[in-house]
Order: sequence, then C-alpha cells, then structure tokens
Amino acid sequence: MQAPSEFADLTVVGAGLAGSEAAWQAAQRGLRVALCEMRPRRTTPAHVTDRFAELVCSNSLGSELLDRPSGLLQEELRRMGSLILGAAARAQVPAGSALAVDRDVFAAHVTQLVESHPMIDIRRQEIPAVPPEGPTIIATGPLTSDALAADIRRQTGEDYLYFYDAMAPIVELDSIDMGACFRGSRYGRGRRDDGDYINCPMDENRYRQFVAALTAAETMALRNFEREDPKFFDRCLPIEILAARGEDTLAFGPMRPVGLTDPHTGRQPFAVVQLRQDNLADTLYNMVGFQTNIKWGEQERVLRMIPGLENADFVRMGQMHRNTFLKSPALLEPTMQFRSRPELFFAGQITGVEGYVGNAGTGFVAGLNAARLACGRPELTLPRDTMIGALCWYVTHADANSFQPMKANFGIVPPLPNRIRNKRDRNRAYAERALASLESVLPEIEPAPTEEIADAKK
Repeated sequence: MQAPSEFADLTVVGAGLAGSEAAWQAAQRGLRVALCEMRPRRTTPAHVTDRFAELVCSNSLGSELLDRPSGLLQEELRRMGSLILGAAARAQVPAGSALAVDRDVFAAHVTQLVESHPMIDIRRQEIPAVPPEGPTIIATGPLTSDALAADIRRQTGEDYLYFYDAMAPIVELDSIDMGACFRGSRYGRGRRDDGDYINCPMDENRYRQFVAALTAAETMALRNFEREDPKFFDRCLPIEILAARGEDTLAFGPMRPVGLTDPHTGRQPFAVVQLRQDNLADTLYNMVGFQTNIKWGEQERVLRMIPGLENADFVRMGQMHRNTFLKSPALLEPTMQFRSRPELFFAGQITGVEGYVGNAGTGFVAGLNAARLACGRPELTLPRDTMIGALCWYVTHADANSFQPMKANFGIVPPLPNRIRNKRDRNRAYAERALASLESVLPEIEPAPTEEIADAKK
C-alpha cells in the first residue's frame, strides 16, 4: 500500500466537509495533496455512501441572513473562495432564508471537483496512525476510526481527547430577563462581588410543572452504536433521566437552592436553575447541569418555562452523543496547528467546532496555512472580529478544563465599541465590521502564485 506522504507535499486524512475543503485550498495554492478516505474500504455507523462531504444529519447549512451567525460565516467563506459554499450554491433547494441543499447532488459535486483536481491524489485507505512526519491535516470528524483515535490519544495524552459529548444549553446574556433572576453564589462565595452565577428561582408549583414537562418531552433517538454502548451515559446523566427518578430529584441535585437567597422575596427558592459565565467577553452563559438528550424544539419549549428564560436566545441547545474531539485550547493554535508540531494541523468537528459551515471553515484555515507553511510564508490567524476568526480563536482559547464544542454565534466575537440595544441592529453591526475586517486580509488569503511554491520546493 502506498504511504500517505509518498509523492505528496501534504497529507489530508478524512474527506468530509473539512477535509475536502482543506485539500482543495492547499491544492489551489500549488501543493500536491494526498487525500486519504477510508470509505468504502471501511464504513462508519453514520455514513451511507463513499462520497466526499456527505451530510449525515440535516441538509441545511443554516440561515443565509447576514444578521445571523451562520449567514455571516457563509458570506465570509464565499468571499474567501470556499469549495463547500460553491458546491452548496450548485445544489441549493428552496428553504426560505436558509441555505439547504440536495444532499446527494451536493456530495456528488464536491466529490467530482476534488477527484478531478490535478493536484489531488485520492487514496482510498484507512490511516491508522498520525503520519510521523511531513505536513498533515487530520480532519476525520466525530467518528474517527478506533485505531487513529487511539494514536491521537497516545500523542496528545489521555486527558486531551474525548469520546462522549454531554453539552448543556448556552444562552446570550442580553436575552435573559434579569428582573426575574438574580446574581449570586452559594453562601456568598465567588470571585464577583455581585455573584458568579445568574440564578433562575422557582417556587414549588412552577418547579413541579417544569419537571412534568421535562419528563414528558420527546427525546432524540440514539444510534445503535450509542444505544448499545453501556458507557454512553456513564460520565453524566441527562437532566430528563434524573427528573424521571423522582419528582424531587432535581431539587436535591442540579437545581438545589441551598446557600442562595432570592433578593426579590428575601427567602431561599424552592429550586433554582443556575447559569454560569461561559466566555471571557461575559456574553454567554451555560445552564449548569442541564445536559440533555431532548429534541431541540422540545428543549426550547421546556426551557422557556424557566423564569427569566421566556425569551432567551439559545446559541447552543443541549445534546448528548458520541463525539471525538480534542481539548483544543490546550493543544491547538487558531491557525489550526498542533502546538508541539507545527506541520500537523487539525480541522473540522474533531477540533470542537460544531456546524457544517464551521467545519468547512476550519478546513479552509488549515488548508490555507498548510500551503503558507509549504512556501515559507508565515501562518495567518484570521481577525477575531470575523466569524471564522472568532470560531477558531474560541476553540483554541476557551477554558481548557471546561471546554465543550461550539458553533458560530455572535457571543464569541469581541464586543462592539458602542452598545447597541436592538438585537438585529447589533448583529448587522457585527456583520459589517466582520466583512470590512475580512476585506483587509483577503490579499493574504488569495492563492499564492504557483511559481512561489515551486521556488520554495527547490
């Protein structure tokens, strides 16, 4: 079997959204790319074809509106020359303001473009270990093969690769009704004078209504490989399973009110939902202990029963599923480079980025920087006030000890210099700033002249 690095300037492992984008961007800049994909020689529990960039869940890439995070991210990648966004335009189907695609046409188009690129050599083989030398991009996604995952874990350390993902919902601070909530820490302990947590208090009647709705909500069906794994819920139980164990279980567990006094009543609440700051900008708060397997629409309905969250903007819903992802803040640079080996890059969902377009975006960044490295140019960190730059910065600079995957949202971008209260106007201002910032670096993103790379290879 041909070695991955033979006759190649760059090895890309995995031909999903991130891997296909990375291979394309590097090849467009003159690199000879070996793109390794184990399907169909070895299948995964989720994929059904051997095509590149197969969409295994929804066929929607999110809203196209510029005042939405997904819309801004799409526009940034279009302007940078993304393979994935170009293919999505060719396969687009009606979906209102969302970018949805015919998944078969989309994957077929990506596959045809990548396979026909003169600088990309397709290797249908499993890569069981990280290539020991040479420029490499690992973009194997949440279902990385057991052998490769074991080798990544060996190289990064036992505590730096996760296999099961339990995520609590995250809300935007500005959307929380503080008239119904209060700040505070148990027994007054904490770093902030006004309390480290936002507390959503419930009286007994409201608590029991909430528990009833929680236990009756429809949950997501687990895939066979998740359902049959006895360790799937070992790390932390979904909130709905805890609630089903007894009506008062939550009040004595993640919703216990001890050490808290509601300043609105002067008494300890019957139960409380705590929100904890999730980012340095203090714009996002996660719901403590609220990992859940409830369907997203149902989650939104039930969570809006919590005082103060009736009109909350959820930037991420809770979920529990098998997922392979790195503790990226401890391992990666925002260029998608591995800190202890600069010629090794990671891209896609394995970095902790959620969402189709975000995955493609990190593939773009990895492919771009692999090409810059090959021709002796300094790697490029995209501006933090762009959505793709903010996403790459977040997954490489969040708190490593509590890191969880994140999708594009305005809560991870630096605040605007002037506060804008109207949400739509504020989001438009974010978008205008992002696109202006992107324009300033586009000359650095354009493919380098072929002769520049040819000279670097001599």
